[in-house]
Amino acid sequence: MRRLISLVASTLLILSVTTAAASKPKVITFGKSYTVKLFLGPTEENTTNMKVRSLLVDGHVKEFTTGETHDITDRVFVVRRAFRLNNNLPLEDKKVPNWIWQKGSWLYVDRLTGRVSQMKLPEFDNFYSEAAWFRDYVAYCGVSEDGERLYAVVAQWGVKKPLLRKELGKVPEKGGEMPDAFCSVPTWEKQPTKVTFHPKQSEAFSFTVFGHAVDAQPGSTEED
Repeated sequence: MRRLISLVASTLLILSVTTAAASKPKVITFGKSYTVKLFLGPTEENTTNMKVRSLLVDGHVKEFTTGETHDITDRVFVVRRAFRLNNNLPLEDKKVPNWIWQKGSWLYVDRLTGRVSQMKLPEFDNFYSEAAWFRDYVAYCGVSEDGERLYAVVAQWGVKKPLLRKELGKVPEKGGEMPDAFCSVPTWEKQPTKVTFHPKQSEAFSFTVFGHAVDAQPGSTEED
């Protein structure tokens, strides 16, 4: 009986320690910010400055990021990913990679579990799209799968189908232009929740967001 009691007590102690270790929040930090060259194309000389910093979970580097974070909840936040591409040709020296920096998709990070995942935003383009977050909503100018058409997109975190997808016209040729030369970052307002898009080829227009839907607001920003 004593052996049985001792065995049960040991098992309970191990389970309690394991449970405590599993539920312990991860330590999520960012490294020091530094400046790199963002490749714009089509030549290697066509670049602009971009600040990046590492994302660390329990002291281990998980990703590189750029820009500010946005808290969706007290547990989850999002941040833009940055990554390096090896620009060496097959016949060039493979021992010395020629890294070029690019902007990536958005990441969402769970502070409790330390999980870092890439978000699949509808028609989000790493080159053209500049996102504006508000609560769990995100607005940006997206690009069709064939790369031909530009869209105004409003998406909601955790919802696969976009709340809004409005065509803005043909995508300009990529020739080293900055992405915001064609579509500025959308702007959000409260009470009511409203987002305004600022395409460079047409007048600004707004949409009011109601839960999982949006309602078009007629006219330009000035008329609103």
